[in-house]
Amino acid sequence: MALPLSRIDLNLFRVMDAVFVHGGISGAARHLHLSQPAVSHALARLREALGDPLFVRQGNRMLPTELTRRVMADVQAHLRGLQSVLEQAEVFDPGTLEMTLRIGLRDVLEAITLPPLIRFLAEAAPGVVLSSQRVARESMERALSGGEVDLTLERQLRVGPRIRGEKLANEALTVVMREGHPLVQEAIDVSDYFQCRHVLVSNQQDLQDPLQAAWTHLGLGERQVMLRCQHYFAACQVVAQTDALLTMPRTYAEQLASVLPVVCRDLPVSVAPLSIWMYWHADRDGDPAHQWLRRLVGQGARKAMHEMNDL
Repeated sequence: MALPLSRIDLNLFRVMDAVFVHGGISGAARHLHLSQPAVSHALARLREALGDPLFVRQGNRMLPTELTRRVMADVQAHLRGLQSVLEQAEVFDPGTLEMTLRIGLRDVLEAITLPPLIRFLAEAAPGVVLSSQRVARESMERALSGGEVDLTLERQLRVGPRIRGEKLANEALTVVMREGHPLVQEAIDVSDYFQCRHVLVSNQQDLQDPLQAAWTHLGLGERQVMLRCQHYFAACQVVAQTDALLTMPRTYAEQLASVLPVVCRDLPVSVAPLSIWMYWHADRDGDPAHQWLRRLVGQGARKAMHEMNDL
């Protein structure tokens, strides 16, 4: 005989859903902003009420039982319905937010997006603390699913069905050289470009030129690389003191050219622009605070990036 609804705390089903989606107690706890013991206790109560283990541990993951797999679609549908009722009744005021917004950003996007974003937050939501974190591309989906970050800004990536994405901008590439470089007074041609030595920026252990696929597609050879480093600021400092060239995103290059003795010139070959996207987990779709923050981050990124052709 089914238990009467009055005897079950409906919040227990939120815990069940979080464990199902995040694959374990720790991920569910981060998502729900609860301690791991609190999640374990809630799951134990629901197991007792339903007479089923609901999840069994296999390695580092909690796998759903047959009962959980059978009822989860209905549980999630009803939770979404209840969330919708609450959202319709809620008057959202960003000025009352008290939270930390964790964004996965690389150094280029930090420099471009953080200044306008922090100005917007200081005015509209002074209780929000912004935390920028580096998230490896291969770990992005896990970081969003586990609640380690709320949003990430990245180039376009292939993601799973539970990760949402929104295109923010196209960012063109440019060539950076020192003031007084032999090529600074003329348009760079392909021959000049490949005869020069180059600085590459990459955080990957793979030593391959990240643009080599483009050169190969155009029937060109390999660049002469004199240095591989991790950050564009350091790379520009090296370029400012040598005759090496650096190819990098235009918006950040123009920012650095305003503080370092370097100049920007057009790339002599046609290379597809970098497509910049914002990603988040589907669980956050209906959260009004998260919706507002997504709009704010998107507006800030678009405002900051002035190379936005073909959006």
